[in-house]
Amino acid sequence: MSDAVNDREPLRLLPMDAAWLNLESPQNPLTITVLMRVDGLSFTELRAFLQRYWLTWERFRMMPVEKACGWCWERDRHFDLVNHLVHVPEAMDETRLQQWVSARLNQPLRRNRPRWAFWLVPNVEGGAALLFRIHHCYGDGMSLLDVFDSICTRSPDERPESFGSREYQSARRWPQVMQACRDAVSSGLSGWWGQATGSGEGVPDGRQDSELPEFHQAGALEQGAMAGLRALNEMTGMVTEPEDTPSSLKRPLLGRRHCRWSAPVSARRFLALARRYGCSANDVLLACVTAAMRDAMGVPERQLNQAVVHAAVPVDIRRTLPEALRPAKHMPGNYFGTIFVPLPVDGSFALERLWRIKHETRRLKRTWQPVIAWGLSGLASLLPAPLRKPISELFFRKASAVVSNVPGTREPRYLAGHRVREQMFWVPQAGEIGLGVSIVSYSGNVQFGVVADEAILSDPDAFLNRCLKELDELGRPLL
Repeated sequence: MSDAVNDREPLRLLPMDAAWLNLESPQNPLTITVLMRVDGLSFTELRAFLQRYWLTWERFRMMPVEKACGWCWERDRHFDLVNHLVHVPEAMDETRLQQWVSARLNQPLRRNRPRWAFWLVPNVEGGAALLFRIHHCYGDGMSLLDVFDSICTRSPDERPESFGSREYQSARRWPQVMQACRDAVSSGLSGWWGQATGSGEGVPDGRQDSELPEFHQAGALEQGAMAGLRALNEMTGMVTEPEDTPSSLKRPLLGRRHCRWSAPVSARRFLALARRYGCSANDVLLACVTAAMRDAMGVPERQLNQAVVHAAVPVDIRRTLPEALRPAKHMPGNYFGTIFVPLPVDGSFALERLWRIKHETRRLKRTWQPVIAWGLSGLASLLPAPLRKPISELFFRKASAVVSNVPGTREPRYLAGHRVREQMFWVPQAGEIGLGVSIVSYSGNVQFGVVADEAILSDPDAFLNRCLKELDELGRPLL
């Protein structure tokens, strides 16, 4: 699309993308941070790679600008890659690298340019480090992972085959997506899932009548009514869910954050434990986080029996959406909802915590909460600031942490012909949440990452060590 067309017709951000601009605060900038360890990558190679491949996404040459009609993408007329790419020649060991990354987390992205940046630190112990930060409005973790997967190849000599997208392809779908957000909230998703016609298209796991006895198949009118009642029940559950117990994890934020990450752990350990206990690998991961949060709460053990703690867990909803609303291939954006998982911090033993996590995740997988939350966040982006606040509080006052699990590729990838040895990311937190836990799988390994406001967590290394200790406890022989 020409610049002239862009000037005549503003490219509006889709509602769920704009939501992340409205939800952020000075204490909690909603920026995704990614760290890659790339063997032998030079600054010259990185600059050429980004110029040739990364900038083929039109969105990455644009910045969000608030106008009378709402947030719009506006082309940076003076765009220059040099403003988004930094070479850091300092030699660093692992400890110094962790300190340096934490400092970058507290460095705001410039608002008068596209809100993303790369830093290359070639002289790091163990191999070059590539740090990337981008505002959440450009896309969620899954869509950014898709972008990198399309331009990072499976072998050093291979070249990317399909990459880039035009922003108009996304912006023109604004009316349909806005209507979908309304349907998700107001009509029990009946406009998407076809309860009135009995089509069942888009129902998670194919369970259109999962709450009905097998011998009874409701008529079209009954199905629509029951869908509406179920949606009302889901929303009521979100509103009435008890708030978390006051603890060290719920202190007022200072706005200064630090981060850490663990050494890689073989994914086979998690899979073996999942088979052993009849649960999923995600259940094992979440049980490890629960143990660390139990210790970090600072609550006397006798009071833990009454403690309530939730994790806000992002859930990818792309496959749940009707075909017409799913994003195009390699099109970045935000297509996730949120569930609030009660964490069994009162559990005294590792195995008890794991089995209770399994029960909660099975229950929540059957709910419509992720799609309803997606619709609510989209609608909230159109409201005046005073009216957005109650919806923001609905999402974020009921959780003590954001826990995000992003699955990377099973095989190693190559960036500009150089092997990506590790990849780590840190999830942003909204509202008054001051703790984010990231779980990343890549090339047969899993890593934990933690980012926390200094008021919430003074020792992120201890938090990570507790996650790994829980993994060891789950692996002990049963008596």
